[in-house]
Amino acid sequence: MGFSVQDDRQTAPVKTGHEVIQDQLKTLDGSPGVYRMLNAQNEVLYVGKARNLRARVSNYARPSGHSGRIARMISETASMMFLTTRTEVEALLLEQNLIKQLKPRYNVLMRDDKSFPNILIPTDHPFPMIRKHRGKRSDKGRYFGPFASAGAVNRTLNQLQRVFLLRTCSDVMFSGRTRPCLLYQIKRCAGPCVGRISEADYAALIDDATRFLDGKSTTVQADLAKAMAEASEAMEFERAAALRDRIKALTAVQSTQGINPRGVAEADVVALHLEGGQACVQVFFIRGNQSWGNKDFYPKTGAGAEEPEILEAFLSQFYDDKEPPRLILLSHGVENPDLVTQLLSDRAGRKVELAVPLRGEKAELVENAHRNARESLARRMAESTTQNRLLQGLAEAFDLEAPPKRIEVYDNSHIQGAHAVGGMIVAGPEGFLKSQYRKFNIKGEAGAQGDDFGMMKEVLTRRFERLLKEDPERKTDAWPDLLLIDGGAGQVSAVAEIMAELGIDDLPFIGVAKGIDRDHGKEEFHRPGEQPFALRMNDPVLYFIQRLRDEAHRWAIGAHRAKRAKATTSTPLDEVPGVGATRKRALLAHFGSAKAVTRAAVEDLTAVPGISEALAQQIHDFFHEKG
Repeated sequence: MGFSVQDDRQTAPVKTGHEVIQDQLKTLDGSPGVYRMLNAQNEVLYVGKARNLRARVSNYARPSGHSGRIARMISETASMMFLTTRTEVEALLLEQNLIKQLKPRYNVLMRDDKSFPNILIPTDHPFPMIRKHRGKRSDKGRYFGPFASAGAVNRTLNQLQRVFLLRTCSDVMFSGRTRPCLLYQIKRCAGPCVGRISEADYAALIDDATRFLDGKSTTVQADLAKAMAEASEAMEFERAAALRDRIKALTAVQSTQGINPRGVAEADVVALHLEGGQACVQVFFIRGNQSWGNKDFYPKTGAGAEEPEILEAFLSQFYDDKEPPRLILLSHGVENPDLVTQLLSDRAGRKVELAVPLRGEKAELVENAHRNARESLARRMAESTTQNRLLQGLAEAFDLEAPPKRIEVYDNSHIQGAHAVGGMIVAGPEGFLKSQYRKFNIKGEAGAQGDDFGMMKEVLTRRFERLLKEDPERKTDAWPDLLLIDGGAGQVSAVAEIMAELGIDDLPFIGVAKGIDRDHGKEEFHRPGEQPFALRMNDPVLYFIQRLRDEAHRWAIGAHRAKRAKATTSTPLDEVPGVGATRKRALLAHFGSAKAVTRAAVEDLTAVPGISEALAQQIHDFFHEKG
């Protein structure tokens, strides 16, 4: 991408609005590009793209004829910045990158950029496993997806196990088995690990599963019925019974897929519902004539954007790191359909079509997605109203200046100092903000000693030292309005000491102690320099705080268990330089155990695929040096 930069910001702007924008026209030409509108504090208000920068900016210079949202934005504009590009598509790409980076107030922002899971059937193993995959598609094999959630993937994997008997165990476990596992006994696996099926027959199962995921389940069922009839005629009754069970399982799967479209093989159905300045976008994933789940998103509407602008921004941001399907069905048209189509086609490396269907099955799919969007937004707005009342009650109960917009709750988890982890959860007007949760592996001596005060000090110090470094002026929404600490007077004193050392003296924090008999409903609340107090038993604010505290406890416990489980499955090979996950699997598969690897001679180590003579000597020396 080639572009030039024009920076016309004033160091001390003295005027805002139409006059400022009018001044920019003197130096602009008709090039495509991206413009930024900034306020008097040099904060970016809006990022936009244009096929013709001069023509687009001249629209803002008009004194009237703007929507309320655009009028407010213009009135706050004190300066502008411009980046010219070669094409409008490049401008759209640059616009989305800047929006993601700067998060301007008046732009539409998609707040969930989590990747979606896929199903992967590898091609680098004679008996490939079938597994869930998330992230970059770097492993060799066939990918099927995206699925809306891990639950949708797990359900499909369960169906594939029942029908096609494919293995789901890891390569290390596969190579180390000497007898069939329970999945073979309950007819969920063909038992390739112990030779109960040939490589050719297993490949046929993989082919059937691939056809099923491609939407050819009817063909697969017909082939199974034919094979069952042939086995019955040959008096191979045991094989015929096994095929009959597979046909029954496939029939059961198909009976649960009644909502699957017949005339749409591959598409994303994207429907938007806008109400009261809030938006919900529902995305349904259809692959191989099968519905692979749906997910709702709640983009920020840029202080009053309309449906075409919201949907266009959503599509550009949603498919930034995801491969678009061949067809995207929309509930509303977008502002620049040709431009968005070209952008998505370039990203996919093939043609992508946008359509707003008006009749037939495609229109029914869109209507179903729109109904889900409408109902999801209604639930969210109701929950938001309740949440706002709770936050208002929290502010009144603890004498806060205003209802908090970001609450951070901290807790620690360990067993006598082992595998110590600190957890932070975040809540606000929209409920729990799970994408903001954080885990802290305790690094200092406090963890080993089981010192809860020391662990809390380490967690908060790391958290706020980073905040002070990244956002010392507190311009972003990353700074909390309230801290809740799981603990009593001792924890509160420790937190007060930490905050004083960091120079943060205006951030309220509260300790939540279990109280008498450590029972729910008898919690005591501690604040620096004040006597502990309690809320009445039936106070909704008390229940709200209990939910926050319990969620923090759940998060910290989960992090601790994951760390402990990882430590349990670790081996001495993890410490050997040059031995990564692939070589570790190869060594364990060859020798059977890590202990056998530590005793192996250099000559034996070089017999393992991927282990050079130099690395074999390094592994040998590592374990001998360690005694």
